[in-house]
Amino acid sequence: MTTARRSGSALTEAIKRAALELGQESGYAKLSIEAIAARAGVGKHTVYRRWSSKGALMLDSLLSLDESALDYSETGDVVEDLRRQIYEAVDLLAGEPFRPLFQSLVGEAQHDPVVAAALTERFITPQADKTVARLKAAREQGQLSPDFDLDLAMAILSGPLYFRLLITQEPLTHEYVDRILEALFAGMRPRR
Repeated sequence: MTTARRSGSALTEAIKRAALELGQESGYAKLSIEAIAARAGVGKHTVYRRWSSKGALMLDSLLSLDESALDYSETGDVVEDLRRQIYEAVDLLAGEPFRPLFQSLVGEAQHDPVVAAALTERFITPQADKTVARLKAAREQGQLSPDFDLDLAMAILSGPLYFRLLITQEPLTHEYVDRILEALFAGMRPRR
């Protein structure tokens, strides 16, 4: 068995890769720690030493994807910066084959407080903070109305995306992102 030769970080990566592969093949509901351990070539106790549940493992696995793509660039045009970042988020987490895994993870968070807290702490809050910071910079540059509630703007940006992703299960398209941005920024621009 090759596990004795792999370092801790190599084992962790092998387990996360196995979780994503199996999740894509069989779906989150049929995913088991035992199957993940077998695919990764480790014992299930090795998995449980790193993660308390399959939900915690799937969260780490999904977050190990190219998270840097979700950082903001500052081109001087807040709408274009938001558009690029939201396109990346939609392409990464709402595209196939990861959409059903992310949907299942959010579902798991509804009844597993550990997964809910980790999802909020490690994904939702950092992304919201990045968005609010980008909006704040735009407001300071005069691109946005000085009295617009930036936290509310964040909720307005993300709400329709999560609604489609989790409730109606309609496709999340770049065109839909464009419509959200157009609607939001019609009310955020400074009045002339």
